[in-house]
Amino acid sequence: MKISELKEKKIIHRPTRYFDESGKRIYNEFEYEIPYNPVHKSNETERLFAKIIDMIPFFLVFFILFHQPVFICLLLSVPGVIILGSFCEWYVGTTLGKKVFKLTILDDHGNHPGFIKSLQRNVLYLANFWPVFTDYIPPPNRTWEAETTQMNFSMHINNRLCKTYIVKESKIKEIKELLTQENIKAAW
Repeated sequence: MKISELKEKKIIHRPTRYFDESGKRIYNEFEYEIPYNPVHKSNETERLFAKIIDMIPFFLVFFILFHQPVFICLLLSVPGVIILGSFCEWYVGTTLGKKVFKLTILDDHGNHPGFIKSLQRNVLYLANFWPVFTDYIPPPNRTWEAETTQMNFSMHINNRLCKTYIVKESKIKEIKELLTQENIKAAW
């Protein structure tokens, strides 16, 4: 069983037009199966800061030891982060920056990704910095807010293409249990 195949059951209560004898509204209960999402919401900022933390040692080495200009230090630290990050994700499942935020990388089977897949992830990470512009129009009741254009980064392109997941360390146990339960059900 794979993480992408896991389903989660949700029960939704929808009100009806009818009331019971005591005047309480009667609700219909609907049960849905939706895809399980192991990734916690709003992790884009954590991932961006984790990558910056990963870049700092390389930047300092090129800046202090080799006396390079700041821009050159940034450019030279990118390949170092890609290679060292790939090795660390393959061997340990996380990097220094991700460890600070208690994040880890899992492949679709719930294991640490292999070196090649991790290298693909890290090379594709550069595509995550392609900005996405969205227009923000405030609701009619917020007259004090102005219409603006916001710039966001889509931080999930590399994970979608490589079928990997960045999850909190506390959620790994839950994911492993769900995978073993589904494997047991599939065996029956």
